[in-house]
Amino acid sequence: MATYDDQNIFAKILRGEIPNDTIFEDEHVLAFRDINPQAPTHVLVIPKGAYVSFDDFSEKAGDAEIAAFVRAVGHVARKMGLKDSGYRVLANHGRDSNQEVPHFHVHIAGGQQLGPLLAKPRS
Repeated sequence: MATYDDQNIFAKILRGEIPNDTIFEDEHVLAFRDINPQAPTHVLVIPKGAYVSFDDFSEKAGDAEIAAFVRAVGHVARKMGLKDSGYRVLANHGRDSNQEVPHFHVHIAGGQQLGPLLAKPRS
């Protein structure tokens, strides 16, 4: 995976250069509505640190950042009313997963039946 690009869209959101619909924010995490939702509820949760992927985050983030991130994901899901009906937490890593923004983030999706996680592999 490439080095962190501080011109990616999430870095610009974190610097306040691009507006967002904030759902939750603390010193380590920002959560906001996805501008192209794939479910009735679709929120992105990003660390404020410069991490390219989950692998990068899990290797380099401090314990406080990791704990804040995990707690934020749960907090956002509850705040959005998804606890009882269910939701999906998804993180893409790298080219084969179709990671579009090179800043670690998870998608919280819910509000409807989401179907199977993946399509059957191509032969």
